[in-house]
Amino acid sequence: MDFKIAHSLPGRVRIRYDRHLLTPRQAGLIKSMTESQEGISSVEINPVSGSILIRYQGINQEQALSFFRVLDKKYLENQELLNNVSALDIPQPTLFSILSEMVIRHYLKKLLPFPIRKALQLINIAPRLYQGAKSVFKGKVFCADVLDATALGFSFFSGDVNTAGSVSFLLSIGEVLEEYIKRKSYDNLAHSLLNTEEVVNVLTDDGQEIQIQTKNLKQGDKVICRIGCVIPADGTVVSGLAMVNQASMTGEGLAVEKKEGSGVFASTIVEDGEIIVSVKSAGKETRINQIVSLIDNSQSLKAASQINAERIANHLVKYNFMLAAGTYLATGNFSKAMSTLLVDYSCAMKLSAPICVLSAMRDSAENGIIVKGGKFLELISQVDTFVFDKTGTLTEAAPKVSKVVALGGRNEDDVLRMAACLEEHFPHSLARAVVIEAQKRGLIHEEEHTKVEYVLAHGVASSINGKKLRIGSAHFIFDDEKIPLTEEAKVEIEKLGETGDSVLYFSEGDELAGLIAIKDFIRQDSVEAIKLLKAAGVKNIVMITGDGEKTAQSVAQQAGITEYYSQTLPDEKVAYVKKMKSEGRIVAMVGDGINDAPALSAADIGIAMGKASSIAGQTADIMLPDDGLSSLPKLMKIGKNLKKRIKGNNDAIIGINSLLILSGLANMISPAFAALLHNASTVIISMSAMRKID
Repeated sequence: MDFKIAHSLPGRVRIRYDRHLLTPRQAGLIKSMTESQEGISSVEINPVSGSILIRYQGINQEQALSFFRVLDKKYLENQELLNNVSALDIPQPTLFSILSEMVIRHYLKKLLPFPIRKALQLINIAPRLYQGAKSVFKGKVFCADVLDATALGFSFFSGDVNTAGSVSFLLSIGEVLEEYIKRKSYDNLAHSLLNTEEVVNVLTDDGQEIQIQTKNLKQGDKVICRIGCVIPADGTVVSGLAMVNQASMTGEGLAVEKKEGSGVFASTIVEDGEIIVSVKSAGKETRINQIVSLIDNSQSLKAASQINAERIANHLVKYNFMLAAGTYLATGNFSKAMSTLLVDYSCAMKLSAPICVLSAMRDSAENGIIVKGGKFLELISQVDTFVFDKTGTLTEAAPKVSKVVALGGRNEDDVLRMAACLEEHFPHSLARAVVIEAQKRGLIHEEEHTKVEYVLAHGVASSINGKKLRIGSAHFIFDDEKIPLTEEAKVEIEKLGETGDSVLYFSEGDELAGLIAIKDFIRQDSVEAIKLLKAAGVKNIVMITGDGEKTAQSVAQQAGITEYYSQTLPDEKVAYVKKMKSEGRIVAMVGDGINDAPALSAADIGIAMGKASSIAGQTADIMLPDDGLSSLPKLMKIGKNLKKRIKGNNDAIIGINSLLILSGLANMISPAFAALLHNASTVIISMSAMRKID
């Protein structure tokens, strides 16, 4: 790395480098690599001025500088190293300083001699003239760029340099304000999303497994990533074996094997197996990257109202040209004709609509709801069919064991102990209930079994001392595993069936070893949410679950749902959603488990609960907060208000700008003043679009 010493004192030295030769990410790599060297206390880099302040201790200045001299292309262009650091933040000038500088420059030019002023004005408007010509050559004749270029070109080349300069200045001011408003909307949304909490399992140095928030992850932490989990940060596998779906990062359709020494990316999903990942970058950095990706992707999922606003804006441009031509032919007045070109509908419509969407996403995030695109915000207000999963969605996320039945002369605690030993590896609510009950009873379950396998929507399989262990649904135990049903078991199953509780079936070898009844209490907010959805005009509310008939009937009655389906498999959930869509219904699927992910993907809108499995969260279009379904009616209201605001803004834009055009035709305002009012109204409407929508 080439640099020169600016000044130095004992223990510190400032060096300067060519800021054009280093990117902000390369500057971040320099900071990361040098601060880790022995003797370097701190490194402060200013990418704008191209200076580095180095503080050192226990070494001399030459030794400190040697760390920087060795940083050549081998390091600074190493993509793997660059991927593991964040770019340094570049200080951004304030809006006031930008506008002040623009105003000073504009009025200082007026003091220059006319020939110089004219030459500077031509240089100033040249980029707009070029952009307009470029649009024409691309076939985009009717657009705002061509309008601006036409008005500026006619003004300048007809000799009205002052008008051309004033209009160009006002257009620049408008662009700066518009960009500020849009950036502010992005920042507001990002800030709201950063308030969401995520939890991961971390292995401590003494071998204990603890839970911490993702934002508190730091380099070197060892994260346990099991089946269905989203890997929370970039890192390296230190133990274990897993198949990881990297489609979100690399686009690969098939999962790839990850073992000790393999690198893994944040936001990729463990489809099978279990790995422990040593974190390379902090969780907060990863989270910010996910947010940037979410916001950027959300712009490709535009609301229909937003798309319609842009279509109307583009359509209206040609009428500006037609009106200008007609005005000039009828009056011969160039000033009047130009006033119709300086006022267009396109800018305001194309700016205010996406800001409305970003504001709605921000308001949703402030209510704990993450929406992955304006398309889903608007669509939620049109949903006429809600399909709900039961466990963890309509019911509490923490069901409890109500009874353990040991069969074949076995001990009740032994059955629960072995069941907990298998279930502790998976985050589903029924599994947690078994583990918690074992903890309450003080049962210690050492891991003597072999590798645990999760069978999607069926249960868990493993073995001990050569004997098969299975726990899961009746379908899994009796149909798939062919475990015989004894008379003793029949009697107990009938008794439990009358309670409406869910039942987990536990087999050991070729025998049914026990039954675990689990009571899943309905969420109080579920009942109220169902009422509000019906009041909002939702015609069809359905519950679909893998639980038995009695359980499904009990929960549906408590929730106020008349249509329900029990003992359904994931593919049957998908088939039902597709059937509803084929009948012309707009379907929202609400779920929380791994087995709900296919149906979430098949629905018009997939909605996941706050404590949903990672796969369900990744698949869903909308993520609800942890407190349940009470936010659904609020979300529908935000969606409806979004449509109203976009329409209201469009009406205001058309009304105000039409009035300005008429005022210009009537010689009531000058072209420059028309441009000023046009930009002012665009900024005001765009700022209004930032208001709360809910």
